[in-house]
Amino acid sequence: MRILISNDDGYLAPGLSALADALSAIADIVVVAPDSNRSGASNSLTLDRPLTVQKAANGFHFVNGTPTDCVHIALTAMGDAPPDLVVSGINNGQNMGDDTLYSGTVAAATEAYLFGIPAIAFSQVNAGWAHVDAAAKVAREIVERRFDKLELPFLFNVNIPNLPYEEIGPLTPSRLGRRHQAEPVVRSTDPRGREIFWIGAPGACRDAGEGTDFHTTAQGKVSITPLQIDLTHKAQLELLRGLV
Repeated sequence: MRILISNDDGYLAPGLSALADALSAIADIVVVAPDSNRSGASNSLTLDRPLTVQKAANGFHFVNGTPTDCVHIALTAMGDAPPDLVVSGINNGQNMGDDTLYSGTVAAATEAYLFGIPAIAFSQVNAGWAHVDAAAKVAREIVERRFDKLELPFLFNVNIPNLPYEEIGPLTPSRLGRRHQAEPVVRSTDPRGREIFWIGAPGACRDAGEGTDFHTTAQGKVSITPLQIDLTHKAQLELLRGLV
């Protein structure tokens, strides 16, 4: 089995190393990740400058671009054969609900999905890397399931509680929850007195009811959500057809 691994926290992130160590025991792995933290990059591609790929002492490749850049380059310019699976993470904090739209972790997996390759994005619920080795063990077990009976390619978003391995609950299919809108930007000034803005924190949960990823992880279980790319609002499409 051949697995391509990427992330959005950068090639030095503990979550990436833990995931690579766990999966190297069951597959031939290649790691291509950003040269620095690119959290919140979503599905952006770098089009205004050339990109470079370098190899670190640990064998990981790093790119001066976004998570999507990394996967795009790996699939189109590195290696003779495509991987059997692309995994992204383990992210330093949750990617649930509306956050998946902004997530570079999910975007890396999405790029593989668009190329027709099964992909999984892995995140820990809380930032800080607590019990990251346990999360990596859970990730390996999920990869080992193969999901051969599902239509290919699949795109999964997985969130793992920061708990010791023995305390982590079962893998639970869940839908995306919803948040309130983000907190307001934080206004400040730089040393030259110019006004600057920091993007505010994510809002509180608006829909964290039973069956959502928020609810699942709050119970100490691992949420797994199958994602799709079609953003068409089908109900409004039918209404629109009746108006034009």
